[in-house]
Amino acid sequence: MSHSQIKETDFEPIHYEESELEKIAGTSTSFWKDAWRRFKQNKLAIFGIIVIVFLGVMSITGTLISGQNYSDNDLMSVNQSPSFEHWFGTDSLGRDLFARTWYGARISLFIGLTAAFIDLIIGVIWGTVAGYLGGRVDEYMMRFADILSGVPYLLVVILLMVVMPQGIWTLIIAMTITGWIGMARIVRGEVLKLKTEEFILASKSLGANTIRIMTKHLVPNAIGAILVTLTLTIPNAIFTEAFLSFLGLGVPAPQASWGTMTSDALSSLRYYPYQLFFPAFFISLTMLAFNVVGDGMRDALDPRDRR
Repeated sequence: MSHSQIKETDFEPIHYEESELEKIAGTSTSFWKDAWRRFKQNKLAIFGIIVIVFLGVMSITGTLISGQNYSDNDLMSVNQSPSFEHWFGTDSLGRDLFARTWYGARISLFIGLTAAFIDLIIGVIWGTVAGYLGGRVDEYMMRFADILSGVPYLLVVILLMVVMPQGIWTLIIAMTITGWIGMARIVRGEVLKLKTEEFILASKSLGANTIRIMTKHLVPNAIGAILVTLTLTIPNAIFTEAFLSFLGLGVPAPQASWGTMTSDALSSLRYYPYQLFFPAFFISLTMLAFNVVGDGMRDALDPRDRR
């Protein structure tokens, strides 16, 4: 068709109402709202959140619900099976296992969460400084981390038990001496990618100092990887506490944690298996809950998975 054959009547203008334009454009959403929307679609991760909240509530109220004391010995009620009086049964000293299980949850969760958050603080600071400054600073800092990670973990714990009294804070210090290294490496890797971005160059051009760039730009933009690593660090810390307590390096009697309960129950496993079942079950459930939440957060915060 030639230009002379094209007429104005061959075209029809298209008119849109303002509401229709908004429908076409779609509603705007932030990164975190979009991440939360995708996280809610992960049913397993929501189940993990519910389990974590349940364990947290029961660790506070469980001993009150049972009406029993976690440390009271009752030699007339030794090794009783679960009943209406003792919901999880009793151990070899007649102590109520329901009360001890939830008191142990309080100790295990406190140690795990505290150690994980200390690892978070040290790891974020160490990884951010090493990654952003680079050069010799990065080399020296990360080689120091490599040396620490090469020290046998049990050797560190045993040495601390020799020079410090056995207790909760000794366990936390032992776990955090080398526990922050994984977080530091993750943060360093994120910072190495982010510091070459244009918004960092723009911030430098506007006169922002090193501390401001780290705290206002680098760490907030790496928060996704940090949160995912944190949720995966917590179950590892809880399992480490249970492992050390199982070896007799945990909290002293009459305090109880899930690790000390499994250690106490092992000798009577053949005759009273329920004594081992409850602490082992809740250790496994807690680790599963935190791991599925971490997996859900990783999928929700991954920009390559946006849809």
